[in-house]
Amino acid sequence: MTSVADETLAAISHVPNALGRFGRYGGRFVPETLMFALDELDTAYRGAIEDPAFMAEFHEILNEYVGRPSRLYFAQRLTAAAGGARIYLKREDLNHTGAHKINNAIGQALLTKRMGKQRIIAETGAGQHGVASATAAALFGLSCKVYMGVEDIRRQELNVFRMQAMGTEVYGVTSGSKTLKDATNEAMREWMSSVEHTHYIIGSVVGPHPFPRMTRDFQSVIGVETRQQCLDQIGRLPDVVTACVGGGSNAAGMFYPFVDDAEVELVGVEAGGRSLKAGDHAATLTYGQPGVLHGSYSYVLQDPDGQTADVHSVSAGLDYPGVGPEHSYWKDAKRVRYCNVSDDDALEAFHECGRLEGILPALETAHALVETMRVAAKRDKDDVVVLCFSGRGDKDCAEVARVMAAKKAK
Repeated sequence: MTSVADETLAAISHVPNALGRFGRYGGRFVPETLMFALDELDTAYRGAIEDPAFMAEFHEILNEYVGRPSRLYFAQRLTAAAGGARIYLKREDLNHTGAHKINNAIGQALLTKRMGKQRIIAETGAGQHGVASATAAALFGLSCKVYMGVEDIRRQELNVFRMQAMGTEVYGVTSGSKTLKDATNEAMREWMSSVEHTHYIIGSVVGPHPFPRMTRDFQSVIGVETRQQCLDQIGRLPDVVTACVGGGSNAAGMFYPFVDDAEVELVGVEAGGRSLKAGDHAATLTYGQPGVLHGSYSYVLQDPDGQTADVHSVSAGLDYPGVGPEHSYWKDAKRVRYCNVSDDDALEAFHECGRLEGILPALETAHALVETMRVAAKRDKDDVVVLCFSGRGDKDCAEVARVMAAKKAK
């Protein structure tokens, strides 16, 4: 019988080309000063995933420390409310730190040690990648600094406290929209001046090669587990798999092991925001155009002059004007269907999931839950829809309460 580690190694054998291209997307669009660092990282990563000892340590930490494998849970009351297909939740919210982000953070922190570096930096929006990076840094004795927009610091006060409690410096970014895009800008600038002793743990499947591939590979444990759990628990593969998409790491990790299974429909759910007017949403794959953002060629929301557009989402983790290049490739190939869900519908799903299942979803996850319910309602009762339940909603409770109070006051 093969182990999850063996299956993950097999799952990541299909890679982008040597230039890091997923079809026309991906690649490297960075200053020359970063090319050496990226080459070094690519070489180190390729060596690591071919080293059984590295992969064994990675999976041992995921199992013993993070708490994997995460549960595949039959959501009976959500299923009854949808009135159609059976809904299963892949419970990444049960991981240590409360989301899928810890999978990638552990992998990249191990790689940092392998490269002989003692310091990491990271960007964060909703704070979950920041918390995961802070956690990994504390576990491995690394110095850590996290860049976070001050608007997201306001929205995610709990996660800021968690990072600081673990010894991480949280740097408030005041430029631009003061959210994830701006935090990423600042983190990349810092990395250019500190690359000799610092590794930048990018939290999503974005950025220059090899980051999109590497993050996807570390997150593919989600889909590998889900695939086997479906075979064990329901006797076959699911009919539909859904996940939210900001930068796209939880979706890439969930979808990738199913990409070759043509009978499995894959659905990515973006942030529809307040409206579909420019600046009111973050639905990159629906309304964006190919362009360069943060060192990679992918779909990007742009203004008429080709500059990166302002975006909005009630969810800090989906509030991003770009997306991973592999998602762009899957969109053009029509392998994944992408749609978007409004702030209001996501907020309602947040409450509905709590009332029906006793589980508060992260606002990111709540977006995907809306589409999951819609898909399930249109399908036969013998069908199965699996949602990547990417994170828990503790971090969002204060912001949800604020937003709901503001709505009532109008």
